[in-house]
Amino acid sequence: MSDTTQHKGPRLNRRQSIQLGAASAAAGLVAARPGRLAHAEDPPTGPSTAPWMMPLTVPVPKQTVASLSPEPSLYPCTGEAGRDPHQTWTGAAPQKLYTIHVKEALHSFHPQLPAQTIWGYDGTFPGPCIVARYNEPLLVRFYNEINPYAVGYGSPEISVHLHNLHCASESDGFAGDYWSSVRYGPGLTRAGQFKDHLFMNHYAGFSTDPAGIGDTREALGTLWFHDHRLDFTEQNVYRGMAGLYLMFDELDSGNEKDPNPMALKLPSGVGKYDIPLVFADFLFDKSGYVYYNPLIDNKGHLGNKVTVNGKIQPYFKVQRRKYRFRLLDASVARFYEFYLMNGTTSQNFTYIANDGNLLPAPLTMNAVRLAPAERADIVIDFSKYPHGTRLYLVNRLLMKDGRGPEGLSSRGEQLLRFDVDTDPMEQDVSQVPARLRELPPINLNDVVRTRRWEFDKDNAIWTVNKKIFDPEKAAAVVKRNTAEIWELRGNGSWHHPVHVHMEEVRILSRNGVPPPPHEQGRKDVIVLKPDERVKVFIRFRDFTGKYLLHCHNLTHEDHAMMARWDVVA
Repeated sequence: MSDTTQHKGPRLNRRQSIQLGAASAAAGLVAARPGRLAHAEDPPTGPSTAPWMMPLTVPVPKQTVASLSPEPSLYPCTGEAGRDPHQTWTGAAPQKLYTIHVKEALHSFHPQLPAQTIWGYDGTFPGPCIVARYNEPLLVRFYNEINPYAVGYGSPEISVHLHNLHCASESDGFAGDYWSSVRYGPGLTRAGQFKDHLFMNHYAGFSTDPAGIGDTREALGTLWFHDHRLDFTEQNVYRGMAGLYLMFDELDSGNEKDPNPMALKLPSGVGKYDIPLVFADFLFDKSGYVYYNPLIDNKGHLGNKVTVNGKIQPYFKVQRRKYRFRLLDASVARFYEFYLMNGTTSQNFTYIANDGNLLPAPLTMNAVRLAPAERADIVIDFSKYPHGTRLYLVNRLLMKDGRGPEGLSSRGEQLLRFDVDTDPMEQDVSQVPARLRELPPINLNDVVRTRRWEFDKDNAIWTVNKKIFDPEKAAAVVKRNTAEIWELRGNGSWHHPVHVHMEEVRILSRNGVPPPPHEQGRKDVIVLKPDERVKVFIRFRDFTGKYLLHCHNLTHEDHAMMARWDVVA
């Protein structure tokens, strides 16, 4: 494999590593499931499962711990993987401390299926939900408790990426910063039992703001963390490594009763009226076990069952009031287009955030399309429906492989049932105001350079600018506190959801025309349709170090459609 640890003997180059990676994973698949041949074959037909047999699993806020031992420090402490020093260390650890244990555990997707072995954050799928606030720093200590010699698909070395947080490079989860108790990647200096990630939760631009606050117009809302191990991101995420990170501030305060006149008073209470919905598809064989064969192809792995918060076709009892739902596409390759159906009639809902970022004003829509890693926050008002109404969240988007969406089905697949069950215990005082979060202006006079990034395929290997990913070499070096225009180009008949780490972008144009209204806010995932050209405006602020640009179809990413870019002072 592409292990860059201190092993003796010749080192494989990246292209050899990628080409041999599937064979190695397939050998692990044979060990995990005796008797299964490791060769390309048709995807299995999954088992039938009865719908609506169990309630939706609702994420609730994870609790802090009082202390950590050894104490966190500027430099790696005893037992910690060899990271770079924290860029924003203030001399002491933040008051808010968390521990997350990455480990093997059993998970039930459905009562009629056997329990499955997953690798999960705290041993759950989805993983825990961290609720954070701006200007309240926190530190998460991730323990890697996966057997470092585990067999089967996936890698026991991990690198945790907090998707979309504006944070320092050493806590961003760079693909080459992977580690276990015995191995480590080229971005680190040693293996370790754990690794500390420092999340300052500052607004972008804080380092040049005289007040030290940053631009509140750039606040983030719905984020998630997942594995980003070089060459094995798809397999590790598919094994269960995904969790939630929600952020609040004075405007989006998380309190619908907030007396502050600035507060939006959106439906609130994480796990009560503010509900994350994590969508991920899995391929089950006839016996009901999750199946993964890396030798089928490298277009993108699609499942035959879709899970919502880890369950197949759950139901959710709701009160006759407004709810905020945070939709996350955590699938490794599948796109979705969701409709809220009452019988055969689609229902309108209020679209308030794209990629977790509040829009300037809410939109009334009856459908939302998500690519892998995209998010959308919507508000559904169930007070419009009488007791006993059953509504369904339906996916109508068709895909036959990882090439991308192929159109809409007439009926679609019901994924989640809403049961309008009771009246609220007290008056619903939540609202969706006419104005949400203002956008910062785009000043093209700040642009110092235009770059082109081309996403293509070369001899069955996915490339960026005709090159495969090299974790030790920057494809671009940008100057901190400057702005650039990046032109993203998708060549061929493929869809590529392109993710930019650390900084968000603003879409200037798609094939020369402005983007649709829901894409006119801040974005961290930009979907490239076949042969599409998208121009984006991007700034580089506050931090230095190495970051990533890649396709979030994780098969494409692991087959080298990724580029490193560095920020320098």
